[in-house]
Amino acid sequence: MSQVVAIQGIKGSYHHGVAQSYFGEGVNVLECMSFGELVHSLEKKESTDAVMAIENSIAGSIIPNYAYIDEHNLTIKGEYYLPIHHCLMALPNQQIMDIKEVYSHPMALLQCKDFFRKYPHIKLVEDADTAAVAKRIADHNLHGVAAIAGKTAADIYNLQILAEEIQTIKTNSTRFFILSTKEHNGLTTEEVNKASLKFTLDHKRGSLATILNVLSDCNLNLTKIQSLPVIDVPWKYAFFVDVTFNKYEYYAKAKSLLDIMATEFKVLGEYKNKKQ
Repeated sequence: MSQVVAIQGIKGSYHHGVAQSYFGEGVNVLECMSFGELVHSLEKKESTDAVMAIENSIAGSIIPNYAYIDEHNLTIKGEYYLPIHHCLMALPNQQIMDIKEVYSHPMALLQCKDFFRKYPHIKLVEDADTAAVAKRIADHNLHGVAAIAGKTAADIYNLQILAEEIQTIKTNSTRFFILSTKEHNGLTTEEVNKASLKFTLDHKRGSLATILNVLSDCNLNLTKIQSLPVIDVPWKYAFFVDVTFNKYEYYAKAKSLLDIMATEFKVLGEYKNKKQ
């Protein structure tokens, strides 16, 4: 099977932009309207790889996506940080005061809420995808309706940009995982300098602190920690962590210790740190 990359959303979405940047402009993409659909495309071998947003610098983690990766045994083979530049767009020859409704992904709406305080006449409506709204406005000739999406969506669907950089925090950035069902990502241990791990611990005092001390003692830098409930055990949590390291042998030592100390330990991915 030739390479097919599943994205959440359609062409012109931020996921599409990441796929083009990571795999190349000519990448063959499979459009999925939900993260669940994206995961199933990998499992059914309709796609070879996938791009999945995992956290935003303003809105925080997309917690359900951690569960998708874990429960479906997907491998994180890479990551990509994308600066987010939200634009307000609509059919040509309209002004912002002509707009009655704005549709976009819930996270995009959250990231731009301060901008719309200046326009109380506009109703904000959650939708599945940024670019899909832009396409729908163009396809159905919807006047008085606008979308929040990236500039590429306006170019693809011939919409007019009414306002640029409308996100509240101008340094807004989203982190994406590059996913596969293959266990190995093709990198050597010399190239790998970051890993995503999951572990559960006995519910006793100091258990998490002990694990964190092990990571520190092994010269690993903890860059992210996220807890999720263990569904079938009330008030028990699994921890998802990202660590970076200078030498793979430091990380290998930490892995061997965590495998002994944790009640459950799982490597979700070993890859190259892409953060600038």
